[in-house]
Amino acid sequence: MDLEKNPDACVRFDRHAVYLGTPGGRQDCPARLRGRTEALLIQPATAAGSAVTENRTARTYQAAADRIVVTAAYGDDRGSIQRILRSAGLPVATAQAEQAAAAPVPADATSFRGEGFDACTAPSQSAMNAWRDASDYGAIGIYIGGLNRACAQPNLTAAWVRTQYANGWRFFPLYVGRQPSADGGSCGGGCSSITDPVPQGTAAADDAAKQAAALGLGKGSVIYNDLEHYAPGGTVTTRVLAYIDAYTERLHQLGYRSGAYGSVSSLITDLVANAQNITPPDVIHFARWNYESTTTDSAIPASLWPKHQRIHQYAGDTTETHGGVQISIDRNRLDVD
Repeated sequence: MDLEKNPDACVRFDRHAVYLGTPGGRQDCPARLRGRTEALLIQPATAAGSAVTENRTARTYQAAADRIVVTAAYGDDRGSIQRILRSAGLPVATAQAEQAAAAPVPADATSFRGEGFDACTAPSQSAMNAWRDASDYGAIGIYIGGLNRACAQPNLTAAWVRTQYANGWRFFPLYVGRQPSADGGSCGGGCSSITDPVPQGTAAADDAAKQAAALGLGKGSVIYNDLEHYAPGGTVTTRVLAYIDAYTERLHQLGYRSGAYGSVSSLITDLVANAQNITPPDVIHFARWNYESTTTDSAIPASLWPKHQRIHQYAGDTTETHGGVQISIDRNRLDVD
C-alpha cells in the first residue's frame, strides 16, 4: 500500500500487508480492530545508522536504517519478520529493549467525568484540535499497546499526550492483550488467546505499565485491559478471571490502577459474580450499546464500583464529524475520579 497515493489508508497489523510512506493525518480506520499478524510499515527518515528494538510481549520490532524506519509486527511467525529485517542488513540478533519512561503528565490525566470517545488510531493534532473546539467530548480512549492491538499508532507519542493534556483532554488508556478465546467473539480468529492466565496476565501488566510510562502516563493512572465479548462459563471464565486478577495484582505492585473493558453480557457478568473471589479491577469500562449516556446499569449492583469507578461505552462503530473532521469512534460516558 503506497501511503503517498492513499493518504487516508488505515495502517493495520491484523492482515498481511506492507505499507510504504508516512501514514496520513486522517487515517480512515474502523472504530475497532483487534488481532495481530505479520505486517510492515516502512517510513522515510533522515537519520543514518542501524538500530533495532523488540517488544516481545507486543510482538513488534522497531528498526532504523539509512533513510528508513520500519515497524514490523508479527503474530505466530516471528521468524519470517526476522528474516525480512536481516535481509535489509538490520541487526535483529542484537535487538535492544524499547524506550524508557517519559516525564509524566499530571496525575489526573486518567480522571474525567463526562463524554469521551475511543478510536482505533490516535487522531492527528489538527483532528484533535477540531474536535476539541467543535464537539462535547473531553476524553479520548487511546490504544497504548498489547499483542492484539491492530491499528498502527504513528501519532501516539509522549509529546502528543502532553499536548492533548495541555489542551484539556483526558485519557482512558486501553491495552489489547490476550483474549478469552482465539476463535470466539468479536476479536476474531487473528487474536492470541489466554492459555496460561497468571503469567500472561502478569506479563500484560508489566508491558502495559511500560507502554504507559513511555507515553508519560505515570503511576496512579488507570490502564484498561481490553477483553472482547465471549460466552461466559467453564474454562473460559476461569481463565479470564485468573488473567484479570493477575493483571490487577501486578499493576498495583507497579503503582498503577487496573481497569477492565468488556461486555455486560460476558466480562462484567463474570466480574460481578466473582467480585469477592478475586482482586477486582479498580475501574470497569462496560459495553452496552443502548445509546444511554449514563454509568448505571441494571446488571451492575450499585455497591460495586460505586465511587466514580465506571465508564459506559454506550454506542459503537459510529462515524461523527466535528469541525469538518470525520472519525470512526465508539461513544463513552466517563465517571472516573
